[in-house]
Amino acid sequence: MTKSRTTFGIVAAILLAGTVLSGCGSSSGGTDKTSNAGASSDKKSYTFRLAETHPADYPTTLGDKKFAELVNQKSNGRIKIDVYPSSQLGEEKAVLEQVQLGAIEFTRVSTGPLAEFNKAFGVFSLPYIFNNEKHLWNFLQGDEGGKLLESLASSKMMGLAYYDSGARNFYTRKPVKTVADLKGLKIRVQQNKVNIDLIGALGASATPMPYGDVFSSLQTGVIDGAENNYPSYFSSNHYEVAKNLIVDGHQRVPEVLMVSKTTWDKLSDDDKKILKESAQESISYQREQWKKYEAESLAKVKAAGATVTDVTDLKPWQDAVKPVIDKYREEYKDVLSAIEKTKKD
Repeated sequence: MTKSRTTFGIVAAILLAGTVLSGCGSSSGGTDKTSNAGASSDKKSYTFRLAETHPADYPTTLGDKKFAELVNQKSNGRIKIDVYPSSQLGEEKAVLEQVQLGAIEFTRVSTGPLAEFNKAFGVFSLPYIFNNEKHLWNFLQGDEGGKLLESLASSKMMGLAYYDSGARNFYTRKPVKTVADLKGLKIRVQQNKVNIDLIGALGASATPMPYGDVFSSLQTGVIDGAENNYPSYFSSNHYEVAKNLIVDGHQRVPEVLMVSKTTWDKLSDDDKKILKESAQESISYQREQWKKYEAESLAKVKAAGATVTDVTDLKPWQDAVKPVIDKYREEYKDVLSAIEKTKKD
């Protein structure tokens, strides 16, 4: 009699444990089971983080948010991506290291620092390799641009999409209208070998310094000029002390929206498809926001008295930096060849 009761108790305990475990399966972050004519399919729910350097209203952040919104819609609320702007999760390089480890699932990063983790992306630092914005996007949205994103897998990341960040242009204390006008000027650049080579090829003197020191250095004449895109020229107030902007577009350095490969490998094929589609669909919105932001910035610096000169013939500038391209050609020959081919499109 005692043995029978003991056996009954064990069976009841097993049944009770099974009931509890079944109930846990539908909790947030677990497995959500649905049944249809005896068949069942498991779909997990996730909450991920996306690290962003720029402020909440910046075009790349708005692109991040559109991506997150589309993912949420396409997954019927199963996949939530929280965007953390203003470097809340760290600066770009530190975030990239966390993404490699899978500690942060998503980020948006410039191809500048990304080149430290994947050398192929260093090609975007080369000067005047794109004739214009159309040429850049012909390449980015073509086969070779897609292969570059895929190559991030070797660095434990997965590239999902490119975002726009415009072109970098020179701005100076005195007017510059031709390559010859740059000769002898001290131009602030980022601490980057290609940038230093670029300035030297144009006849100027490269002066690396922290970004925060540029305003006072322009104001006091420690440097004669610097370079950046329209929005940064405006938001930094550099237009107040360097009132001459020449739109030469010497570098077009895109942004990359990416996911940790550790996170990616855990997802189902359906969820991977959702992420890819959402990322690609968010591009047009991000580019629209960038154009709007860029136009507003340009209008404001003009209204404040800045002189803006457009370079109508890029060839003299490209000819001047040919030694720089030749120096790095072997390193980037396949990508440079693909970029050259997309000029014809």
